[in-house]
Amino acid sequence: MNPKQLKKRKKTIYDVICSKSYVPMRAREIAILLDIPREKRKDLQDVLDSLMQEHKITMDSRGRYMKKKGPVNVKTVKKEEYAERMYLKGTFISHPKGFGFVEVEGEDLDYFIPEEYTGCAFHKDEVEIVPLVNKRGRRPEAKVVAITGHGLTQLVGTYQQERSFGFVKPDLHKIEREIYIAQKNAGEAKDGQKVVVQMLEYGGHHRSPEGKIIEVLGYSREPGVDVLSVAKSMELPMEFPEKVANQAARVPDHVQDGDREGRMDLRALCMVTIDGEDAKDLDDAVSLYEEGGLYHLGVHIADVSNYVQAGSALDREALKRGTSVYLVDRVIPMLPVQLSNGICSLNAGQDRLALSCLMTFDQSGKRLSHELVESVIHVDRRMSYTEVKKILVDHDEELCRECEALVPMFRQMADLSAKIRKTRENRGSIDFDFPECKIILGETGHPIEIRPYERNVATDMIEDFMLSANEAVASEYCKREIPFVYRVHENPDPEKVEQVLQLIHALGMQEKKTGQELTSAEVQKILSQLKGKPYEDLVSRLLLRAMKRARYTTECSGHFGLAARYYCHFTSPIRRYPDLQIHRIIKDSIRGRLKPEKIEKYREMLPEVAEQSSRTERRAEEAERETEKIKKAEYMSYHLEEVFAGRISGVTAWGVYVELDNTVEGMVRLQDMYDDYYRFDEENYRIVGEHSGKVYGLGDSVRVMVEDADVAAGTIDFSFTEKEPRKRRGYRGEK
Repeated sequence: MNPKQLKKRKKTIYDVICSKSYVPMRAREIAILLDIPREKRKDLQDVLDSLMQEHKITMDSRGRYMKKKGPVNVKTVKKEEYAERMYLKGTFISHPKGFGFVEVEGEDLDYFIPEEYTGCAFHKDEVEIVPLVNKRGRRPEAKVVAITGHGLTQLVGTYQQERSFGFVKPDLHKIEREIYIAQKNAGEAKDGQKVVVQMLEYGGHHRSPEGKIIEVLGYSREPGVDVLSVAKSMELPMEFPEKVANQAARVPDHVQDGDREGRMDLRALCMVTIDGEDAKDLDDAVSLYEEGGLYHLGVHIADVSNYVQAGSALDREALKRGTSVYLVDRVIPMLPVQLSNGICSLNAGQDRLALSCLMTFDQSGKRLSHELVESVIHVDRRMSYTEVKKILVDHDEELCRECEALVPMFRQMADLSAKIRKTRENRGSIDFDFPECKIILGETGHPIEIRPYERNVATDMIEDFMLSANEAVASEYCKREIPFVYRVHENPDPEKVEQVLQLIHALGMQEKKTGQELTSAEVQKILSQLKGKPYEDLVSRLLLRAMKRARYTTECSGHFGLAARYYCHFTSPIRRYPDLQIHRIIKDSIRGRLKPEKIEKYREMLPEVAEQSSRTERRAEEAERETEKIKKAEYMSYHLEEVFAGRISGVTAWGVYVELDNTVEGMVRLQDMYDDYYRFDEENYRIVGEHSGKVYGLGDSVRVMVEDADVAAGTIDFSFTEKEPRKRRGYRGEK
């Protein structure tokens, strides 16, 4: 494009952006508006970049272009002017290299904060920022102009003793600054121990942050200290307050006669619980019988709300925790064990109180009706997923004889499950079928085995029945317009999906849709095309990452992944607060207590319940992920120089990610590949050897040697090798 063409096109684009009818748009949207063909869009980007450099237009955090209102000088602009026009509030996320990012609520993209503009903000600080003219690239930049609060009040790290003072090196790698510990604030900590630090000062340009040690966790190699360190760093509540524990101790251990009144007696129904072998908090039971060509499915959920009264100490603590957290070596429950494993758990052979969703399905798997009732139930037998699989798939003769009375019901359940799943697939529900990770620990807490946790007919069956109950409950309360807590999953961001579609094109799949038009049914179609291909799991994970995070809200806006118009969480009140909250609303409705004042009360309180539940869910997921990373790295540290088979799960400009058959993932760093000069082929997502012509691409089967494992960081380094997979004799993990 010559200078004359550029000048002409700049005027055209600038006139469009300045017009009264123009609304902020991304480059692709402007191209569509002006009917610019795909092959000419690079010219459009050049025009937009030129207008940006001339300060005629600007770009917001979502990548949308608009007319610039005029230059801004942070030092000279009056505070009241940029408080209205420019100030944004957000959370500062630090990076060990000195720069950071600020997350602003409602903004899709984070603001990049150059090191010179961080204003000495500490990780998780609440800050005010002023957006800057973007000179470095497309990510919006900003300057921290004020620190309004500290989100991180304590942290976990390793104590390093000096002569008359000490330092704590934080476990959180985002924090590069060590915390100064005066001798009087060191307590009983010894050099090399993991400790919890209470922040006293957050430091500045020439001043270290300062803290006080409030708890000593122990040495990192002591059993459980690594997982405990993660839990403490996430500020997960480990112990229940005395008032909560006392209240839980007063809860009866059996159903009281007075609690049975007004409930439907379902004890004659044949019902079972089906869970993992090591589950202790059993909050759902299922029953099924066939009559008149119809399936009558009962999903019976523990009535936790009968024992946890709204506003009580138990309830406030449950809301604070939001969810149970399942770490590799322990469970941090939402409710005390007297409830979660006792009276609220649907233990076999004991009467229990429940909220039952009684559903009717036709022979095609379509739900025809449902009814929600307060009930008294009696579970006939506790079953595990493995046992049900042995009956339905392996036809284990001994187990079939032992469960003779239940086998016909299991077969009916398998039939109905398959039909429900087919109905869901037909409407476009997405099924990301990834093997979960199972980490086996030895007696001293060190990992001795890691393997995929495979799904089977029984896990699918329970999932189908729980999803059906969740949809039924959500549909009723949404249609009745009663304040409620829903589980929503919004449509994916078009730009993120577009990136995955480009990868799919590079892999040779002919998917014609664009990210902007992608529906759940089309995602499902892509996944079906991936079946059996070597990169199936890998591309599926990329598609999953392109999806938005599911969250809790009071708005019934549907669930993209399930292709469901109505969805909520109803089936796990022992371990999730939203389920417990909506049980109260359902019971108020059943008992005729939803008066206008009660409805208004729910309308006021539920947004905070939804936000708190989403927040604690994210915290739990992060803690679970971090402890898994640590244990995987520790496991691989016992297998240095051993060779494993795996597949390439990611290709970047700095290296190749490889996932082993046991779900462990590590990296082959480009800088360590000495046999050739390798370059990153971005268009085809592969690494290519300049001289040898060797190619490493997504989904390729490879052999790798374990070079290093950093347990503290949870990272693993591999190198490519031609050697056969092998393990050394002896094992250093569990003594």
